[in-house]
Amino acid sequence: MIEIDNAVLKDMNHGFCLPAKPELLQSLHQLLQQPEPELGEIAALIATDVATSAAVLKVINSSSYGFSRTITDIRQAVMFLGLNSITMLVTGYLLKQAFDQSKCCIKLERFWDSAQEIADVATLIGNKIKSKVPVENLYMLGLFHDAGIPAMAFNYPDYVDVLSAANSNYDKMLVAFEEERYQTNHTVIGYYLANSWNLPKPICQLILRHHDVTYLQEKRSDEEMLTFSTLKMAENLVHTNKRFVAAPDWPIMKQSVLDALNLDEDDYQDLKDDTEEYFTT
Repeated sequence: MIEIDNAVLKDMNHGFCLPAKPELLQSLHQLLQQPEPELGEIAALIATDVATSAAVLKVINSSSYGFSRTITDIRQAVMFLGLNSITMLVTGYLLKQAFDQSKCCIKLERFWDSAQEIADVATLIGNKIKSKVPVENLYMLGLFHDAGIPAMAFNYPDYVDVLSAANSNYDKMLVAFEEERYQTNHTVIGYYLANSWNLPKPICQLILRHHDVTYLQEKRSDEEMLTFSTLKMAENLVHTNKRFVAAPDWPIMKQSVLDALNLDEDDYQDLKDDTEEYFTT
């Protein structure tokens, strides 16, 4: 596992601009570091930000979570989901607000729409296979795994050209184009960003490795294998539905992903059908 400390982050920030962790998230993490965090105090803090509260409640009441009753306020949400889940959802929303479109060379709305679709499909897969991975982890990874892309677009005015080249060449992954142009790639940048925002270290590692085709060949915990595999399947299902072609790394990883999820080809086709239904509703 790669570790990173504040000194490394500080050095990186000298040459690369990352969005600062928002004040709300800083305050939330301070409360979570208390020996016995007070649920009511945390709920009250989140409720002070109306936009964040509304966004969190919208996600919780979506079909991804499948609650039989509507959650109407943040205190209820904290009681039902717990602190880790709420923190994940708050972080995801704040991340989407952290990048200024006027300073970015790609269309952020389109990017976040795609990230949202991958997050939704990842939770769909997790629920369908009754995964032991918490649904909020699948959702957060789906939303955050490519966060290095807007960060690179924020720092490199010509990044849109790299994206365009990758989108027109399915035989070569985006990270290869990025390395050629910038000597870094969005998985590395996303890892730094996730660390600087204090995301759980397992999530940070998955962000760093999510294009590594050797990941599933290594000895890993069941949760790591399931989380990584769910993300890769979700990426491919969204890619296939929107572009009518498999994601570049899917042919290499498909069988390993199916094995990790304990699925066969028929199960995969069922999930493809569920994803198509998601896109048509």
